[in-house]
Amino acid sequence: MKVERVCTRNVVATPRSATLEEAARTMRRFHVGALVVLEPANGGEEVAGIVTDRDLVVQGLAEGVDPKRTRVEKVMSPVVASVREDAELGEAIERMRAAGVRRLLVTKATGEPAGIVSLDDAVDGLVAELASLAGLMKNELGREAAVPIAARTGD
Repeated sequence: MKVERVCTRNVVATPRSATLEEAARTMRRFHVGALVVLEPANGGEEVAGIVTDRDLVVQGLAEGVDPKRTRVEKVMSPVVASVREDAELGEAIERMRAAGVRRLLVTKATGEPAGIVSLDDAVDGLVAELASLAGLMKNELGREAAVPIAARTGD
């Protein structure tokens, strides 16, 4: 199964200058657990990092910083683990494991952001594949039961 089949296509972003409070509100408004952090570059914007709900809590609130004044750039992960949208789901899972993250930025062949794939997305994809296999086994057993033994042996 390809990553593009299970990833979330709507990338929600925030500037690195946003406050932790603004980032939390954006996460709540869009019902996401991570934001791609953007910074100005070459007349446009480029990915500067990723900030998760966990970053806001563990590196922000738990450390006692002021969420109204502290900028996302202080708690974000500047290195963004990524995978191409045409990669196999197994490759995405391995990258998550190797990087110790629960989410990967999904990129197009050109390197542009195309979405985010989460551990939950990967599990959903694997469950769908397992359900398909279970259905195949059930159909095979049903087909075998419907054909008399004599018809199968030519007797």
